[in-house]
Amino acid sequence: MQASFQPAAALPRPIATSHESAVRAKPRPFARESGAASLADPDDAPAVRLLTDTLQEATRRNASDLHIEPAEHGWRVRLRIDGVLHEIPPPPAHLRDAFVTRVKVLARMDIAERRIPQDGRLRISTSPGRVEDYRVNSLPTLFGEKLVLRRLDALPADLSLDSLGLDPHQRETVDAAIRVPHGLVLVTGPTGSGKTLSLYCFLNLLNGEARNLCSVEDPAEIQLAGINQVSVREKAGLTFAVALRAFLRQDPDVIMVGEIRDEETADVAVKAAQTGHLVLSTLHTNDAPAAVARLIDIGVEPYNLAAALRMVTAQRLVRRLCTACRMPAPQSVAALRAAGFSEHQLDGWQPYAARGCAACHGIGYRGRVGVHQVMPVSDAMRELIVASAGTHELARLAQTEQVATLRDAALARVRDGTTSLAEALAATEVA
Repeated sequence: MQASFQPAAALPRPIATSHESAVRAKPRPFARESGAASLADPDDAPAVRLLTDTLQEATRRNASDLHIEPAEHGWRVRLRIDGVLHEIPPPPAHLRDAFVTRVKVLARMDIAERRIPQDGRLRISTSPGRVEDYRVNSLPTLFGEKLVLRRLDALPADLSLDSLGLDPHQRETVDAAIRVPHGLVLVTGPTGSGKTLSLYCFLNLLNGEARNLCSVEDPAEIQLAGINQVSVREKAGLTFAVALRAFLRQDPDVIMVGEIRDEETADVAVKAAQTGHLVLSTLHTNDAPAAVARLIDIGVEPYNLAAALRMVTAQRLVRRLCTACRMPAPQSVAALRAAGFSEHQLDGWQPYAARGCAACHGIGYRGRVGVHQVMPVSDAMRELIVASAGTHELARLAQTEQVATLRDAALARVRDGTTSLAEALAATEVA
């Protein structure tokens, strides 16, 4: 099979005809200079057909990642769908090496190098009119190279706050916090909890002719019209902190930092938030109160953090029940009470559970929705931060200020039939 390539200049690109179209432009993956490889090729090699079928199946089922895993006597292919890996029918064992080689060729990786991990990017036409981008990583294992292909165009076209799954009160709080012209707004959660998507939604809301928006990410994978995006290149000396310092000389209004990882980045971000800039970033913590303690542990002075911080949100993703096949799942009152439901919520109500049907490919779930803890920083909370209060003290104050926990938010999704009790309990912790 001969891959057909077209120059980047020849690729169709949306042209913003007005301010509104620029602001609301659909996010798209960064284009490679070499253009897109086409799967619609006259070459009928079995490995090529298998790659075509696999990528099309990943697209059809909206998989975020493809895992190509070698074994002693064969290999398997798994798709990560809504955060869970699912194995597809086993491919022929004799096609393994040809399949891996084909992917590496298209991703511009060294096919002769099998001893060390490699990274590549693949831009490919999976069907007429549809081009998709993948980030490819190879890993040498005992039985050959394992490949993981991450779909980079899996972000939804809708980047409004309504798409995040916030309840009305949370949405109002978030909207108010990110419209303040200066301060620090943090989104926390584990890897894969949708933090970057939330930041993109914030940026999309703020994007406009009157603002200069800059972002630094590791890497910048999705292009947003009107945003000055930078990818971290640590080997070249371009770190989060270096990019942040450069942004401050670029007359920014809004700065997005993909992740605060160290003291230097945290210090620059906090000081930028104190000097007339809105700074958006992420942390890895279990809940919103823990983010405060994390920044102090990193080395941020409590009085600087108290002055800069405007809001912290924590989030998880829970799978949506398939509405075509979900079924009532009666639970004992004791079990529901133990999960966190109050007495008045239990009268005549029972949760739904997953079953599985053709519409959801037998999984019982279709898509995911966010559950959030939204903690605005009040004057009372600032006093606790200055006093270097611990996570438990901050959590108690948040509770008195009617800040719902992640468990509360997840149970609300169980109550309205969006997800199952098992899914809510698995995704959240009692803070």
